[in-house]
Amino acid sequence: MTALLDAEDLVKAFRGVRALDGVDLSVPAGTTFGVIGPNGAGKTTLFNLISGADTPTAGTVSLGGRDITGMGPHLVNRLGIARTFQTSRLFRHLTVLQNVLVAQQREARSSLRGLLIPRPRRERRLRAEARELLDSLGLGQHAGQLAGTLDYGAQRRLEIARALATGPRLLLLDEPAAGMRPAESAALADEIRRLREREVTVLLIEHQMSLVMSVCERIAVLSFGNKIAEGAPAEVRADQAVIDAYLGPGDEPDGASS
Repeated sequence: MTALLDAEDLVKAFRGVRALDGVDLSVPAGTTFGVIGPNGAGKTTLFNLISGADTPTAGTVSLGGRDITGMGPHLVNRLGIARTFQTSRLFRHLTVLQNVLVAQQREARSSLRGLLIPRPRRERRLRAEARELLDSLGLGQHAGQLAGTLDYGAQRRLEIARALATGPRLLLLDEPAAGMRPAESAALADEIRRLREREVTVLLIEHQMSLVMSVCERIAVLSFGNKIAEGAPAEVRADQAVIDAYLGPGDEPDGASS
């Protein structure tokens, strides 16, 4: 498969401490790729470097063969990378629909096609697309509700809807199932699988191993800033280095924490 994202020999040092130390990652287009590891492994640092929120000390990040190393988040987003965060960044006093429209408007302003469409027709198109997106994530009935009044699981899905509204090729999901009940996590897994229909590649950080193992075709494992394993879920689950560094002797993957 052709790689959509390539991270090569990424290093990020903070006052001499290497949060990442020569990490390589190649994410094929159209796949769901997981990144796991214990607290302090460097997972969020990796996302920060890919999304443009931070600049690597060394190494490169490429999207579709284009070097995006050190570009700011807005440029990286325009090139096709969107991200969710561990903590909610919704506009809590706007409606669910308005939250998605804000993200869409940013995408439309960066598109020549969007600028050429007369404004009233563009607004109608964006609203229709926003409602369709909300429906696909089970949020259509909440379109007129204030985002801050949604339950936790719905807020997490709205975060994903806002990221998808920018039209990404690559979606970075940072612990999307954190705090979710089992039924909500199962529904989220179905929604992640359906992202393939949108031709969106997913890079996923998640501590719920049952979710990671069920949706990811490939998984990389970080520990103390180093990549210690990579492979299909079954290979990673059985890797002794992963068991020793992350899962713990005798532990089941479903009980691990990030």
